[in-house]
Amino acid sequence: MSRTPLVGWGNNGGAVGELILAGERGLPAAITGANERGVIMRGLGRSYGDSAQNSGGRTVRLQSDPASITIDTHAHTVTCGAGVSVDELLNVIVPRGYFVPVTAGTRFVTIGGAIASDIHGKNHHRDGSFGNHVTNIELMLADGSVVNVGPHVGPGNDHELFWATVGGMGLTGALVAATFNVIPIESSSMSVETRRIGDVDELMSRMAASDDDVRYSVAWIDLLAKGSKLGRGVLTNGEHARLDQLSSKHSSRPLAYAERVAATFPPIVPAPGVINRLSVAAFNELWFRKAPVERHDELQTIATYFHPLDMVGRWNRVYGRHGLLQYQFVVPYGADDALRRVMEQISRASLPSFLTVLKRFGPGNPAPLSFPTAGWTLAIDVPAAHPQLPSVLVELDDLVLEAGGRHYLAKDFHTSPDAIRRGYPRLAEWQAVQRRVDPRGRWISDQSRRLQLTTTPARTVGVRHQPFVEHTENS
Repeated sequence: MSRTPLVGWGNNGGAVGELILAGERGLPAAITGANERGVIMRGLGRSYGDSAQNSGGRTVRLQSDPASITIDTHAHTVTCGAGVSVDELLNVIVPRGYFVPVTAGTRFVTIGGAIASDIHGKNHHRDGSFGNHVTNIELMLADGSVVNVGPHVGPGNDHELFWATVGGMGLTGALVAATFNVIPIESSSMSVETRRIGDVDELMSRMAASDDDVRYSVAWIDLLAKGSKLGRGVLTNGEHARLDQLSSKHSSRPLAYAERVAATFPPIVPAPGVINRLSVAAFNELWFRKAPVERHDELQTIATYFHPLDMVGRWNRVYGRHGLLQYQFVVPYGADDALRRVMEQISRASLPSFLTVLKRFGPGNPAPLSFPTAGWTLAIDVPAAHPQLPSVLVELDDLVLEAGGRHYLAKDFHTSPDAIRRGYPRLAEWQAVQRRVDPRGRWISDQSRRLQLTTTPARTVGVRHQPFVEHTENS
């Protein structure tokens, strides 16, 4: 028995209930045996809020099965179990000359979680989100039966269920396995272009101008800077390095890949953490000044470019026992003024955002609850206990929604049902599919209750506030 509440990556808002580790054979019983509070699946716990926890009910984690990874070198696709992590996948496919079609800022997410959250990366402006590249999903429904669904309209294929599952936050069923496209690569190195840029206008202009030229693009922004320096940042564009770009040292083993966690942040941190206005201001100044004014063709590892924070295990502990809140939104192109006003509000309030990331999105996909849509997306990490945070977020929500934007469900831990309905105008369409495949409302999470995502009455019978009981179903 574990007496530690199950929490999101933000380390706040813990839940109590059952946590089951199940293999594929034990999954039907784990799902159908849940109590009146229902069940939700969970990957590696990297969603920031309450989307993968179920107070008083059951949370199920599917066992990883790296042996399930198969590569079709003719179709350039991979099939694997949904419990496999991107980290495990990269260790298999990179040495074979492939890369995932999309990766988030961490490789410690499962394939099931990547689809359920429809994760996006630095290449959305070119390649879209993860769901764009999925060709088949093996999905276990609430009654324990299994269906295979794909993205295209055709006889015998429930394409509406496919797109409701992509970005559906695990509320349509348990992802068992998936097939998706992968990117052929010549090396495990990245060719990176870095620019230090002094203000937000120039930064946004350069990002827009590079859409057609680079596959990967992301900007770190200093939101404690004020006045003419507002939004100054560091832009890094990247491509998979070709063989002819490698040094003699790397060309002998061009596809070598062995990323590791260098250190783990200690569990004991002072209550307020080490993230505050002074520490972040000092870090931001150092980070901005150390970046080159302009540098081309620098070779970096995959981890350095895509997953730098993964080098430190449990880095979220730096925020202390009150945890952090990540706030991510997108506003459409043409609403650039709203984006600047958001930055001004954050700067004026001196919110100490250690991680502030700006990216550009291309067109969205057909999934009703997929977050990305053509526009600018900004993500900030702030201490959850910051006294000004609640009032500032209310102001930011208004700016985002009035501009026609929306918030990312995989990061959300504060918005309201009304904000989600305004941001996701196809919510009712998604709810109709969800209700069709789960008429008894077995799939449910703390987030779905809080935001009233599902239309089946929330399960409130038999709530018993106990610590999580961890056990394993037969695999």
